[in-house]
Amino acid sequence: MATLNYSTNIPVARTVGEVQGLLAEHGADAIAVSYRDKVPVGITFTLAGPGGGRAFSLPVNVDGVHQVLAEQHRTGKIKSHVSKAAVTSPEQAARVAWRVLKDWVEAQLAIIEASMATLEQVMLPYLRVDGEITLYEAYAAHGRRALTAGQDPAEREAGR
Repeated sequence: MATLNYSTNIPVARTVGEVQGLLAEHGADAIAVSYRDKVPVGITFTLAGPGGGRAFSLPVNVDGVHQVLAEQHRTGKIKSHVSKAAVTSPEQAARVAWRVLKDWVEAQLAIIEASMATLEQVMLPYLRVDGEITLYEAYAAHGRRALTAGQDPAEREAGR
């Protein structure tokens, strides 16, 4: 199956605005877009909660999408009538990556609206901890130790 939205023509700026609108409608207090080489590559937002606002960062891996699109075109997963240039350019990868993120955010918000989870539960892996990294990144780098911060050192050593 081809990557979702592989043929989109919707400009990145429009999709970024749609994601910002969705987050704002669901309680985000502040929203910022991260850029690399003038291309948006992520979005950070804050949610008010007990004890103050919490920041969350959603990455958009344009380079990863670019590689996947090129591979899918090469292996025929993307319809052959679509030109390689049309689906494998860096600009197309950015359009696809942001549309996929927007669709994911919409799906998560539908789960929240159905009272199946809270926004905080859904976004927990993307909670910014220890400066610039997310909880997931801390876990990936430090494993279980990342989840025991604040625990008594003796308990942490005992594996409790």
